[in-house]
Amino acid sequence: MKIRTLNRHIKEAFKSMGRNGWMSFASISAVTVTLLLVSVFLAILLNINYIANQIEDDVQIRAYIERTEKPENYKAFKNQLEQIDKVKSVEFQSKEEGLDELIKSLGDEGKVFSSLKKENPLRDAYIVKTDKPQDTAEVAKEVDKLKFVSKVEYGQGTVEKLFKVTDTARNVGVFLVLGLVFTAMFLISNTIKLTIVSRRREIEIMKLVGATNGFIRWPFFIEGFALGVCGALLPIIVIAVGYQTIFDIVNQKLGTVFIELLPVTPLIPQLSILMLLIGGVIGVWGSLTSVRKFLKI
Repeated sequence: MKIRTLNRHIKEAFKSMGRNGWMSFASISAVTVTLLLVSVFLAILLNINYIANQIEDDVQIRAYIERTEKPENYKAFKNQLEQIDKVKSVEFQSKEEGLDELIKSLGDEGKVFSSLKKENPLRDAYIVKTDKPQDTAEVAKEVDKLKFVSKVEYGQGTVEKLFKVTDTARNVGVFLVLGLVFTAMFLISNTIKLTIVSRRREIEIMKLVGATNGFIRWPFFIEGFALGVCGALLPIIVIAVGYQTIFDIVNQKLGTVFIELLPVTPLIPQLSILMLLIGGVIGVWGSLTSVRKFLKI
C-alpha cells in the first residue's frame, strides 16, 4: 500500500469518528468501562499469585538434631539431607542462632528470653527447603526417618490447608479474569459494530461505485483500532494512579510485617501494554466483522 493511500485511510478514519461523535463516544465508553474492570481484576489476580508465592516460599522443614550427636558429624548429616529426593537446599542453624531468631520475631516481648542465652534450651537444627512447597510433607517424612533427627517441624496440618487456600484463590481469580475478558470482547465488539452498522449505506455506495473490499475495510480497520486504544487510556491512568496509592499504603503499614504487593514497575507498564493490545485488537475485530456483512452485495 502506498503511503499516500495509507494517509488517506487514516484521515478518513478520524473524520468518521468526528462525524459520528456520539457513536464513537459510546464505543470508547464501552471499552473504558470493561477494560477498567479487566485491569483491576487482573492486578488483583497477579497480586494474589505473588502473595501466595511469598507465603509458600516461607514454608520450610526444621530438622532438630539429637543433643547427643557430636558437631564433627554435622557435615555428614547435611550430606544425608541433601541426598533426599526433592530437597532444594539445606542450611544449618545453631541453637544460638535459633534463639536470636526467636527473640527477634517476638519483638519487645522477646527480650524476656535474652536471659536464656547462657542455658539455651533449643537444639541445633537444619532448615530444609524443597523444590516445590507442595513437596514439603513428603520430604518431611523422609527427613524424620534419619537417625540423627530428634524432631521434625513444618507446620503439619496448617501447611496442607494453606496450599488448598492458595490454589483455590488462584483458580477463582483466573476464572473471573477470563470471564471478564470474554465479556469485554462481547460488549466492546458489539458496541463498535453498532457504530459501523449506522454507516452501512456509506459502505454500500462505495461498493457500488467500484471500491475494492480492501479500500473500504482499511478506514474502518484504523477507526476500530483507534476507538479501542482511546478507550484503554483512561483505565491505564486510573489503574496506575490507584495502584501506586494502594501500594504505598499497604507496603508502609503491612509490608514489613505481613504481605508485600507486586512492585509498581514492571506491573503497571505491562498492564498498560496489555490493555492497549486488548482494546486495539477487539476494536479491529468488531469493525472488520461488521464491515464484512455489507461487502457481500
